[in-house]
Parts: sequence; structure tokens; C-alpha cells
Amino acid sequence: MIAERPHFVPGPEIDVPFPPHATGLSAPLLPTFPVRAPGTAPVPASGAWREGDAPGRRQFADLGAFDLEAGGRLPAVRVAYETWGELAPDGSNAVLVLHALTGDSHVTGPAGPGHATDGWWQDIVGPGLPVDTDKYFVVAPNVLGGCQGTTGPSSTAPDGQPWGGRFPFVTTRDQVAVEVALTRALGISGWEFVVGGSVGGLRALEWGVQGPEAGIEVRNLAAIATTGQVGGDQIAWSHPQLAAIRADAGFRGGDYYDAPDDGGPHRGLMIARQIAHATYRTGFELDTRFGRLPQGGENPFDGGRFAVQSYLDHHGAKLARRFDANSYVVLTESMNSHDLGRDRGGVEMALSGITARTLVVAVDSDRLFPPEQSARLVRGIPHADPLRVVTSDYGHDGFLVESDQLAPILAEFLAG
Repeated sequence: MIAERPHFVPGPEIDVPFPPHATGLSAPLLPTFPVRAPGTAPVPASGAWREGDAPGRRQFADLGAFDLEAGGRLPAVRVAYETWGELAPDGSNAVLVLHALTGDSHVTGPAGPGHATDGWWQDIVGPGLPVDTDKYFVVAPNVLGGCQGTTGPSSTAPDGQPWGGRFPFVTTRDQVAVEVALTRALGISGWEFVVGGSVGGLRALEWGVQGPEAGIEVRNLAAIATTGQVGGDQIAWSHPQLAAIRADAGFRGGDYYDAPDDGGPHRGLMIARQIAHATYRTGFELDTRFGRLPQGGENPFDGGRFAVQSYLDHHGAKLARRFDANSYVVLTESMNSHDLGRDRGGVEMALSGITARTLVVAVDSDRLFPPEQSARLVRGIPHADPLRVVTSDYGHDGFLVESDQLAPILAEFLAG
């Protein structure tokens, strides 16, 4: 039982001195609560990367029109992606890295113009690291429906206005179909390694099926902290997140891009992130790190917060500044759509068709995608290695936090 573990060291108390009441548009269906500290900049209507912003390390590929699985159509799709290393003359060293729900193409490298944060997998991808950019040509695309340069709700539609609430429903399969087209545009005929964690792992598994169907070989595959079929529990956790965003008066049905700062759906997005973040961590960590401590000098019996509430406020506010509420909705719904076995005879039948040598990694305390869902992948994939388990008190986020455990697992697999 993870509650028995003595090795967890509580982190520092998160002190974010939000004011009692924040300015900006409030939603009648949501509680009034703060979203920024005094003296900080207003919250933009969207944290999306937009045309005219600094591109940073992004490159762009225009891939044409796509008909979507649910029946919609995108007349033009652009993908933002980043690369590291050099493609071998025979194309044999290409690696595809797939990000999670609110990630992006900036896998490694510092924050700076065009990139709000440092790379999200700095200890895994880079020179001399498990995904060695001196050896491999690494490609990381921003996902279809995202908000960091790839076509999504914040992108310009054919009428010259942002897609907004008109952006069509996209599935995991649609997202991989776009990545297949990017692969061809880059002149890559096969991937030496496809890897993704969490929602990126959903796409990695879909690549294991759809890639070979499209004539693109996937030789090695890693699915980390993920599942072959999003189930009722995950959809249930998603539901209040989507409801919180849509209930925010600033959401305006998804058409808020002309709203002033502090006038967008940042409160709803903040709540959504707070709900999600609770599923990314564990009760053991939150109890050990925060317990019932009050936040700073605040009194929870007189309108103040507990420290754990401040912690969630902090993470919600961070996301509201760097992400887009529409993309959060689109990508959450695409996650919910994930069923590797849909129209393929069921999950086990689909898994049995994966030809890649496969590594599956679970986090033992993951309450979003529990280890038994990873074990199902190992049982079903013919060339899967035995299940590897990362031990962590951090829950689902262990695939990002526990690099000291994950790095040697990946290095060993790639060396094999």
C-alpha cells in the first residue's frame, strides 16, 4: 500500500497570495474565486500560440484537407513540430515523441520566445540521454486540436475568424492520421521508435495499429501510463472538467477570442485543471505534503484556504495562462473517444495486430490509468516485453517526475 511508504519527502508549501476577489468576468454558474495574485498581469482570453507570435523552435507543415472519423471535415491542416538530431540517409533512426493532454512539441530546451515553459521531458530526450539526439532524429508534433501551432480551435478558419466553437470533433485516430501525413511529408518511411505517455500513449498505441495499415513501419513502441480503451472512470472524471469550462460565462460557446484580458473562460479552465490535477497525483502525496495545514496566514474558518487548495489554485492559474479552453475541451473529448478496438473486433483483437516490439510502463500509484490497464496491454500485444512498473508517490505524474526510474527503463529497451 502506498500509504505505508516512509521515503516520501514533503515538498515546499506552495504560497500563492491570491486576492479575495479577482477582477474580470465571473460566471453565474460558478463560484467566485481568485485566479491571479495582486500586481500580476491580467489573464489572456486564451494562452494559445497564434499567428504572428514568435515561432521559437517550431517548424510547420501544411498537410491539406482531412475528413474526420466522426463525419466532420477540416479543409486545411497545419502541424507545428520540432526536431532534434539528423535523419540518417536511410531514414532508419527516426523517433516520434507524442505529448500528453496539455503538452506540446517543446519536448526539450529552455523556455523563451514562443515557448512558455521549459521542455517537458528534459531528462529523457537530448544528447547522451535515453532518446539520444546524437543518435536519433527526433520529431515531436503538436497534436491536432491543440493550441501550440497545429490546427485547432484557436486557428483561423476559412472565413478568416478563429474556429472557436465550430471546430469539429476529432478522435485519437484522426490525430494519428494527421501524424501519418506529417511522417510522409518529412520523407520518413518508418519509425525506429514511437513513444508517448498518458494521452500521448493513446496515440502511440494507435500508431501501432494505424501506422502499418498506412504503410509506415513502427519497429519499436513504448506506451507509458496509458490504456487501450478509455473507460467509464476516466470519462466520469472528464465530465465535470468539461462542464466547468462550458459553464463559465466567458466561454461564450467557444467564441471568446476577442474577449479582453480577464474576460475569457479562465475560471472554468482553472477548475478543470484542478479536477484533473487531483487525478494526476495521489491521496498519499497530498495528505503527506499538505494535510490540513492552512495556507500561509489564511484562516480556512474565515474565508481562507487550506494549503492544498492554494496548491490547486496555483496549478489551475498556471494552465489558464498557457493553454486554451477550447483545446482543453477538444482534446479531452478526443481522449474520451479512444478505443483501440472500435470497429476492429475489440481491444484484444486490435492489440494482437500490433507487430512492433513493445515496452509498456505503468506507475504503481496511478489512479487515472491504473496499472491493471497497462497489464492488459502486455497480455494482448504479441511482442511486448514484461510490464515495467515505476514506483512513485506522485501517481500518474510519475511518468514525468520519476525520470531516474524511467530513463534506465527506456535506455535498456532501446539498447535491446
